[in-house]
Amino acid sequence: MREELFMAGLGGQGVNLAGQLIARAAMDAGLNVSWFPIYSPEVRGGSSTCTIVIADGRVGSPTSERPNSMVLMDSTSAERFAGEIADGGLLVINSSLIREVPRCEGCRLIEVPANEIAAEIGNERTVNMSLIGAWATGTGVLTVEDVARSLRAMLPERHHVHMPANEAALQRGAEIARSLA
Repeated sequence: MREELFMAGLGGQGVNLAGQLIARAAMDAGLNVSWFPIYSPEVRGGSSTCTIVIADGRVGSPTSERPNSMVLMDSTSAERFAGEIADGGLLVINSSLIREVPRCEGCRLIEVPANEIAAEIGNERTVNMSLIGAWATGTGVLTVEDVARSLRAMLPERHHVHMPANEAALQRGAEIARSLA
C-alpha cells in the first residue's frame, strides 16, 4: 500500500496542521510516513501545501508528481493543482470556497461544504477536520477514529476542550464521503 496525498490552501486554513495530523495518525497506525510542508511563514494567507506519503513499506521519495489523493481548500489551489491528480485518484474539495468544480477526468470527487460545517458546529477552526474526515473515509487508509485519537495525543491538554467540535467535523466529512460511496 502506498498513498500519496497532496494538500493545498491558504496559510491559516490549517493545511500543514492537517498534514501533520494525518502523518501522525498513519505513524500511530504502524505505517511509514513522510510529511513535506511548503509554506511562506511570513505571510498569513499565502500559499500553503504539503505532501504526505504513507506506505506499509519503505516510503522512498517524500514527494509525488501525480498524487493519488488531494485535499484542496481554496479556489486558487483547485485551479492550480487539481489537474495533477493521478487517474482514478480521490479529490476532496472545500465546496464552500471552490465554486467551480475542478476538472479531474477519471477521479472521484468529494465536495465538502467545510466552512458551513464549521459554522454549524460553532468552531471556525474545524474547517480542515471535515475535509480530513472525508479523505480518510474516501481512501480507507485511516479511520476517523484513528485521526481523532492522534489529534488528542497531538493537542496540548488545554486544547482538549475543542475535541468534541473537531470530532464532530471529522464525522460530518466522513458522512459526506460515505453518502457518495
